[in-house]
Amino acid sequence: MKKRNIMVALLCSMCLAVSSPIPAMADGTKVVTLGADLTQDQKNTMMNYFKADSSQVQVITVTNQDERNLLGNYVPSEQIGTRTLSCAYVKPTQSGGIKVRTANLNYVTCNMIATALSTAGVTNCEVVAACPYEVSGTGALTGVMKAYESASGQELDSTKKDLAAKEVVVTGDVAQQVGQDNATNIINQAKLQIIGDNIQNADEIYNIVNNIAVQNGVTLTQDELDTIVSLLQQIAQQNYDIQEMKKTLEDIQQNLEDSKNGTSSDDSSDDDAVDEGEDITQNVDSGALGDDVKQTSTEDANLAKDTGADTNQTENTDSYDNSGTDNVPDASEDGTTENGTTEETPNESEDGTTDGSTEEIPPATGDGTDESTDNTEDALNTDDLSEEAKIKFDQAKQFCKGEYEGDLGALQSVVEGVTEPPVTLDQDVAQKLSRKVLETYLKVLKDGGTSYVPDGTEVYLSQELNMLNKELKTIFSTETDPAEDDILYSTDKEVRQKMYDDTLSFFVKLYGEDTQETQPAEAAEDTAEAQAASEDTSYDATAEDGSYTEEYAE
Repeated sequence: MKKRNIMVALLCSMCLAVSSPIPAMADGTKVVTLGADLTQDQKNTMMNYFKADSSQVQVITVTNQDERNLLGNYVPSEQIGTRTLSCAYVKPTQSGGIKVRTANLNYVTCNMIATALSTAGVTNCEVVAACPYEVSGTGALTGVMKAYESASGQELDSTKKDLAAKEVVVTGDVAQQVGQDNATNIINQAKLQIIGDNIQNADEIYNIVNNIAVQNGVTLTQDELDTIVSLLQQIAQQNYDIQEMKKTLEDIQQNLEDSKNGTSSDDSSDDDAVDEGEDITQNVDSGALGDDVKQTSTEDANLAKDTGADTNQTENTDSYDNSGTDNVPDASEDGTTENGTTEETPNESEDGTTDGSTEEIPPATGDGTDESTDNTEDALNTDDLSEEAKIKFDQAKQFCKGEYEGDLGALQSVVEGVTEPPVTLDQDVAQKLSRKVLETYLKVLKDGGTSYVPDGTEVYLSQELNMLNKELKTIFSTETDPAEDDILYSTDKEVRQKMYDDTLSFFVKLYGEDTQETQPAEAAEDTAEAQAASEDTSYDATAEDGSYTEEYAE
């Protein structure tokens, strides 16, 4: 399915990116935006990364409400999330086009931001968008918009802002199937030709988009073609000045080609360039964010490859990175992603067996991959769900990614009060547990609770929730010891209970039911015992001190 959440990350970038050509500024005003939900230490880290002195730059806080103000007309509130974590450093310039660098943003790329800003009306600007840890980039993009408005002192054109937002949504949808670079390339190249030749006819635009896709070996569905054409037709009607956009669009095109071919083009010369001091996209302290930071840059096509940033992720990609993020991000306040792992639990057929296998979790092959890789997409296919159910399932993905696999940004997007990533499991176990919980929940959603047979122990109004609760008790072995072949066989009882409590609490709130009022006395006692035990339990993690206690308030 096309994950609507992806649109959030992209939407922000477009909405953020809106503006008119900036006025001449003698020294180039610089503005830093910091996510309101970062700790003070994290804010200090970002200032160090930007090499920005708060006495010499304007510092603005970006809140979750800022994101909602920008995205509220485009995506459901649940998908926007409740926290803002990413940051941006923006310097309007008088020449050189739009230059962008990203760090720790695993979905929104430098080229996505740059082409979005061009649609918004920005002509010349330097942007660094980043976060203390890996996220998709929603908050940073919101910050880019807010910072640019503050630095330029100009109100953004509302129509172009809407088009920028729509462009990000369309790019995100297409990117799920063909990859970020391919999607950006098609839309950017088409924009360059359509605006340059003043083409507004839908049939002509259709032929241009289709030809570009064919020339690049990309297959688009009819729906994708129609959506892109509709967007570009609206953009073509805004009377953009191609001369103002040309530098940026051509630079993006060259960057995408260099990235694809593994080459590097030195085309930084600009006869009309104005000396505006050091380029902030080239003057960052990457070490401030730690090792293995994924980065992209419009000025260095090879930076993405050199730092392990896959800018051609697709929904069907089977790669998985060690950061715990996925190929296509779900929406979150900072927008994290979901896993495209090679190991996947096959669908369960009506007779209770799994597709192509009698084992629930297929055995790994000698090279560590899964024999049922072909079933990866089908196992979690949500095409048959209602829109409301899809939203719930997408949030469940975020929770599993955060609770079991240690992605703090993902967890913070759906659970308030989280301060540390609750990484308590081996990565392989965590991935399998995520899939198990998600597959179970997907079956519950498809069933709608119709097959659930009450046994007198029900405490929730929703039959889906009662049905899921029973399944979760089995998954986490809360009432019996796990079998030797169980996913959590080697996991301590206290940890299993804690994860069950957290998981049930998440779903109870997802369905709008109060755990304190509905939880039976026995379960409440179990929960209290588990919480008491968990308070004394530390788990290995990626924090600098090597460990931390998993604990967060709801």
